[in-house]
Amino acid sequence: MLSSKYRFHSRGGVKYTYQKGKTIRTPKVSLVFAPNKRMRQRYAVVVSKKVLKTAVGRNQIRRRVYEAIRLEFNPNLKLDCIFVIYSKDFTKMDFDQIRAMVSDLLEKAKTE
Repeated sequence: MLSSKYRFHSRGGVKYTYQKGKTIRTPKVSLVFAPNKRMRQRYAVVVSKKVLKTAVGRNQIRRRVYEAIRLEFNPNLKLDCIFVIYSKDFTKMDFDQIRAMVSDLLEKAKTE
């Protein structure tokens, strides 16, 4: 699980990232990111009720994505990132697939 110091703590940061950030879309997930001037990057994972009705299932997806972010962590990345999950197929994905998807999205965000 990703440490709480690398997560958003207010709605203001999330709102700013949505308004000023760029978006990378894939068939199952999109990444909204914006540069920040802080010493640390921040992450959030959003799973809609349309994806999965139960809170237990949504939290399981969220925890798996946070763990993939922790394993692919790059201390030099100065971005605020929000992963938005919008595919029901995400629950059936293997963790290695999730980790590869997170890694690819973060690399694309780093180059833009």
